[in-house]
Formats: sequence, structure tokens, C-alpha cells
Amino acid sequence: MGDVLGAGLVAAGLALGVGHVSGVAVPPLWMAMLLLLAGGLARAGAQWLAADLGMADAMRLKAAERARHWRALLEAPPAGRLAGAEMARAIDSVEMLEGFEARFRPMRTAAVVAPLLVALLVAFQSPVSAAILVFTLPPFAMGMALAGTAARTAADRQLGAIRHLNGLFLDRLRALPEIRHFQAEERVLRQMADASTEVADRTLATLRVAFLSGGIIEFFAAIAVALVAIYAGFNLLGILPFPVPERLGLVAAFFALAMAPEFYLPMRRLAAAYHDKQMGEAAREALATRAESPPPLPRAEQFAGVSARDLVARHPDGPVIGPVTFAIAATGLTVLVGPTGSGKSTLLAALAGRVPLESGALEWAAGGVPPLGWAGQRPLILSGSLASNLALAAPDAAEAAILATARAAALDELLATRGLQARIDWAGSGLSGGERRRIGVARALLSGRPLLLLDEPTADLDAESAAHVREALRAMAGSRALVVATHDEALAVLADQRVRLS
Repeated sequence: MGDVLGAGLVAAGLALGVGHVSGVAVPPLWMAMLLLLAGGLARAGAQWLAADLGMADAMRLKAAERARHWRALLEAPPAGRLAGAEMARAIDSVEMLEGFEARFRPMRTAAVVAPLLVALLVAFQSPVSAAILVFTLPPFAMGMALAGTAARTAADRQLGAIRHLNGLFLDRLRALPEIRHFQAEERVLRQMADASTEVADRTLATLRVAFLSGGIIEFFAAIAVALVAIYAGFNLLGILPFPVPERLGLVAAFFALAMAPEFYLPMRRLAAAYHDKQMGEAAREALATRAESPPPLPRAEQFAGVSARDLVARHPDGPVIGPVTFAIAATGLTVLVGPTGSGKSTLLAALAGRVPLESGALEWAAGGVPPLGWAGQRPLILSGSLASNLALAAPDAAEAAILATARAAALDELLATRGLQARIDWAGSGLSGGERRRIGVARALLSGRPLLLLDEPTADLDAESAAHVREALRAMAGSRALVVATHDEALAVLADQRVRLS
């Protein structure tokens, strides 16, 4: 509104200045100059305030979305999804909200209110000119509606292609040693090339729709200005071929003509930010339709045992597990055994509440899921020291406890060569697969939680290290419950019970 009022002041100043130069009896020139200055300041202030408030709203929204999605992503990453796609959702999609919130939303409000206010100001000097401006709105709205529908579809496809490319790249980067081992470089390069081409095609399609919407606005803006100019000129000359209920003077005619471009200016600005709308709405939909995690289970402070009765779970894009029935006591070592692909990892995820149950039930003796420790096949490695990585689940742990747990997990050689304060980058450079697993195991043991879920803790280890880890797990099972998915027969022999999957 402030921008339109400023434009009105500028148009009035121009009209008075033209009238003064033409010898029409109008107020002095200094008044026209004052109106021009006041209008320019009003427009600049209104646009600055709108941009500042819009950016503040965008920052608040982005902070809230980051908190929600990063927490969900770190606590329970959606199973069966490419990690890169989920990271793109939590980073890129959130960033795409900025343009929508900071630029498009204020301009959308202005595009609804400002044209009507412009028409109202013009109507004080020339009701017919105001009617001409309003008359061009209905066909313009129909054209923009058609372009907007196409734009939404194109933006959704573009965002999906970007997520797919990000996920594909990160997934293939993680599997780079296996790709090179199996000489699958050419096939992977073709996949990456196809995904990149799809992103380029989707981007061009989105830009085509953006140019189309901009062309529609420019067309109707030109028509509106041309019609007002023709009407005002013919009215001034007195050669209109039809009667009108008004007779324009030079000042009134120039004011109406100067304000005519302002009628579609908010919509031009909206068109310039239309790509922000497309991407923002696609990002909102992506964030809203994020793979639903299983509903949170009741929590308990202690672990007194759990019973599974006719449990059936399905991992996304994986096998159906069950029905299986078993019971886990408050202490002891339970191993999940079975051939590769039988669903041992899925059953661990079901116990952790990360995979929903299709049927059956888990009955927790303490009334809910206890605090649990988790060591997966690919433990999380963060940039920092070895000690900080080991203590992720127990930030307040003393250095002596961290060192003892690291030795229990057979990390003696790593401690001897690099030390507890050795720096580790985000990629875990210099760590072997076995060392990564042992860091995950040590982290779970250090957590002090009453239920530990471990996925293949002795895989990729040499015989001596594997034996050391088995001894540590067997000793730890005397004071807490351990559930271990494993192919290690030597570890299975030490178990209090086996749950066999087929």
C-alpha cells in the first residue's frame, strides 16, 4: 500500500510539473518537486520494509523447518530411501522456502491489493480510465491461472529430479570401492549422465513456463497502458467516436497515464518471483510428504525385557520378516542368525521402532521402549577427535571411561598409532571398515543404556580383534541386554539364545 501511495505522489508530481510547463493554472513548481521527492522516499521505504519483514519471516520459517526435519533425519532416517535424497530434502527444500516467504508472499499480497488501489486513485481523476484498467483483469487472470497450473507441475518435476540426482550421487560415492571392484564405472556414469540430463530438461521446462507467465503479464500490461493512452489522448483532443461522462484536462489525463503502468507493476514483480513460488510450493509439498516415520512408541526409563508375539515387519524395498516369536530378558546376549537377506537388520530396526509392524506385537515389560544403544553396519563418523566420536552417546563420559571402552572394542592398535585425540574428518579418512565398526560398538557400549542393538559387530575384523570384541560383548551381557544380528558362528555360540530367521 505504501508503494502505491508513493507512486500516486510521484504521478501527481509529474502531472503538476507537466501542467506547469504547459502553462496550465496549477500550483507552483516547487510543490511538484516536493511531491516527487516524497513519493520516491515513500516507495523506497515501503519496498525496504517489505523486504526486511519478508526476510525475517523466511528466517523464522527456515529455522523451524530445519529443527523439525534435521531432528527427524538424525533420530530415525527413513528406511529404504537414498540418504542423499533425504539430505536434499532437509537442506535444499528448506532453502527454497526463502524465496517463497521473503519475496513471493509479500508480492502476492501486493498483487491483489495494489491494482485495486491504483484503480481507485485513477478513478478520482478519470473513472473511465480506471474502468479500462479493471476491464483488462479477467482475461489476464485466466491466462495466469493456466500458466500457474503448468508451472506447478514443472516445478514439482524439477525438484524431484534434483533430489534424485543428489541421492544418486551420494549413494554411488559411498559405494565407490565396490563400483571400482566390479568395474561398473561405465554403467554408473551413464546413470549419473541420465540423471543430470533430466535435471537440465526439467529446469528448461520450468523456465519456459516462467517466461510464458511473464509474457502474459507484459501483454496485458501493454494493452492496459495503450488503451488508457488512446482514451486520454482522444479525450483531450475531443475526437472520441462515442460519448463519455467526463472531460479530461491535461493534469488529470497525465496523472491517469502515469498511473496506468503501476496497475500491472505488482504483477510484473510477482512474475519475476514466480519461480520462487514454483520452487517454494514444490519444497513445501516435499517437506510435508516426507516419508512418515513410525509413530513414537511409549518410553520407559528401565528395561525389564520384551516379548515379540507373531511379529511381522516389512522393510521398505526389503523382505517381509516373520512371523517370529521370541522373548528377550533384562540381561543376556541374544543373536539373530540367518542367511543374508533374511531380515536380521530389519528385525533390529523394528525393535528400535524404526520399521513399522504389519502384524503381531512387541510387549515391553517396563511399559515402553527403554533407552537403547545402536551400532549399525555403517556407524556415523563426524569431524572431530576419536574421543568425541566415541562419546557421541555419552558426551559427559570421562576420558578414562572412553579409553577403557575403546580398548574393550579392540581399538588398541588405532589408539597406539593415532591416540585418543587423533583428528578424524567427516569422511573417516584413514579408518578401515573394521575400525569404523569398532567405533560404533564402543559408542554403544559407552552409552550405558540397558538395551544394545548391534548389527554385525564382528564383520570386517581380523581373528584377534573379532575375538576381543566377542569377549567384550559376552562380559557386557552380564549387566544389560544385547541383541546382535550376526553371521559370526563363534559369537552365536556365546549367546544365551538364538533367533533364527529364514
